[in-house]
Amino acid sequence: MKIIVTGVLGNIGNPLTRALRQKGHQVIGINHIAEKKKEIEALGAIAAIGSIEDADFLTATFTGADIVYTMVPPNYFAEPDIREYYRKIGNNYAQAIKQSGVKRVINLSSYGAHLNKGTGNILGAHHVENSLNELLEVDITHIRPTYFYYNLLNLIPVIKSTGAIYANYGGDKKIEMVSPLDIASAIADEIELPSVHRKVRYVSSDEQTGNEIARVIGESIGKPDLKWIVISDEEAIKGYLNNSFPELLSKNLVEMFSCLQSGKLAEDYKLNKPAELGKVKFTSFLKDFIVAYNS
Repeated sequence: MKIIVTGVLGNIGNPLTRALRQKGHQVIGINHIAEKKKEIEALGAIAAIGSIEDADFLTATFTGADIVYTMVPPNYFAEPDIREYYRKIGNNYAQAIKQSGVKRVINLSSYGAHLNKGTGNILGAHHVENSLNELLEVDITHIRPTYFYYNLLNLIPVIKSTGAIYANYGGDKKIEMVSPLDIASAIADEIELPSVHRKVRYVSSDEQTGNEIARVIGESIGKPDLKWIVISDEEAIKGYLNNSFPELLSKNLVEMFSCLQSGKLAEDYKLNKPAELGKVKFTSFLKDFIVAYNS
C-alpha cells in the first residue's frame, strides 16, 4: 500500500516508517526541512518536503494514497496557543483528506481527547478528532496514547536543583505511561487490520505511581532518598512562570496534569484499556533517563 507518514523523522514516525517498509509498503514521508530529504530516504521512504500548514501541499501529497497517518507536532514553545495550532492543522488535514479522496486515516491523538474541556494542551487533540470525524466517507482510527515516558525527562532540572520531584500530579497515584516504539508498533499493526468506519485504540506500555517512579529513578542516579512531592496547581503555575514558561502554556500544562491527577484524563482509557500493554517497560526507558540525567 501507499502510506503517507507525517512527522516521518520523529520518535513515532521513524520506527513506524521502518516497520512499514519492512512489510513492503511504499511510504511517503513528510517533513518541512529540505535538508532532511536524504535522512528520510535513508529510512526507505520517499521524501515529500513541505509544510503541514499548507493545505494545498497536503492535498497534492495525499492524492493517490491508500492510508494517511496524521499527527500534529507538539510545538509548545513555538506556538503562542498550541490548542489553536492543533485546531488549524486538524482543519488542514480534513480539507486535504477530503479533496484528495483518501478513504482511510490513522490519527495520532491522546488519552483524554474524549473530553471537551479541562484538559489543557490535550484539548487540541480533541479538536483534531472532531475535524476528522466530520469526514463521513472516510474510515478513521484515532490512536490515543497515554503519558509519554520522555515527559519524565522534564523533571531532571527540578531533581538537580532541589533534590526532589515537585509536580501537581503523581505521588501515590498511578501514571499510565507509553513508549513511542509501542505507539509505532500499534499503528503498524492497525494498518494491517481491516478498516472500520470509526475506531479508537488506546496504547500504553506500563503503569507506575509517582512514588514508585521516584524510588526507581532515585536508586538509579545515586539519590536513594528521592521523593515525589505533590504540590498545588497554584504552586505548579508559579514554578513554570519562574522558569520562563509562557503564561498560557503554564496554565495549560497545570490544567492537563491536574486532570491526570484527578483521574478524569484516563477515565475512558480505563473503560477501553488494551488487552495487552506494550513491550517497552519503564525499566527500559530508565536507561534513557540516566543518560539524559548524566549528560
